[in-house]
Amino acid sequence: MRFAPVLAGAALALLSAAGQAAPFAWITNQGSNDVSVIDVAQQRVVATVPVGKSPAGVVASSRAGKVYVSNPDSKTISVIDMTSRKVVDTWPAGSGPVGIDASPDGRRLYVADWYANRLLVYDTDAARQIAAVPIGKAPAGVAASGDGRTVYVAERDDDAVAAIDVATNQVRARVQVGTHPFALLVDDQRGRLYALNVLSDDVSVVDLRSLTVTATLKVGKAPYGAALAADGRLLYITNQHADSVSVVDAETLKPLRTLSGFGYPEGIASYADRVYVVNWMDDEVSVLDAQSGRELARVATGKNSRGFGAFIGAPLAAP
Repeated sequence: MRFAPVLAGAALALLSAAGQAAPFAWITNQGSNDVSVIDVAQQRVVATVPVGKSPAGVVASSRAGKVYVSNPDSKTISVIDMTSRKVVDTWPAGSGPVGIDASPDGRRLYVADWYANRLLVYDTDAARQIAAVPIGKAPAGVAASGDGRTVYVAERDDDAVAAIDVATNQVRARVQVGTHPFALLVDDQRGRLYALNVLSDDVSVVDLRSLTVTATLKVGKAPYGAALAADGRLLYITNQHADSVSVVDAETLKPLRTLSGFGYPEGIASYADRVYVVNWMDDEVSVLDAQSGRELARVATGKNSRGFGAFIGAPLAAP
């Protein structure tokens, strides 16, 4: 089973605000059933963590001090402790967990159950599922809002995004977007949501106040992952079938450049002045200068690397 990545980067602001040391990138490897842990200060793999079968989704929750990995073929979630870099728990997760995100406070985990058309909600402190929200067909990407009040889910086969009220665990609105949305990215600074549409080769820009599409960005073939970089000024988008990355001015939505030389790029995240692009075909991560897009390094990972989610994080220091 193969799925697309989704990326959100709001949690990284917590690391900066807390004055943490450089965190780690937790890269899911769907072909080798493990997670490569990259020290972003040294740009090298420092650990490999075995997880379930065909891991795809990942979210590194700094508040929880845990990394959560969806294993579609095992129908489970692997819980990795950030400090020990070991799996400390495994949770059942419906019939095919895919997209995954955590609440800003780390107390809730949201998982798209692909085959059952549900969003699974977990209490991370109690380590148990507390809700299953019926949603549209083939739910893929999941993204929690910065205020923790709303969770957005890409309903791929319905060409829509569902907005779910966290307090009631009910869908409060739907937005029609492009064809087959997979990845989602919340831009809290601008009150936007970006929905990456893999079959119409574009990005729907959704205003979160009105829940309407206000712009459509044409990008490369099969956009699959997105991240805000350079202090939120630049929007990076991976184009899986074009082996490229689009760079867009996040304020004006003007396309700036297209970067080439990737191998089936999927997951993407940013930290400080760098952008990390996961190359599924090349089994490695490209490290880019965020401002220019210039490649700085490549880091070998496991087999068929995905990085499907907000994969960069480190445990926060105690107050």
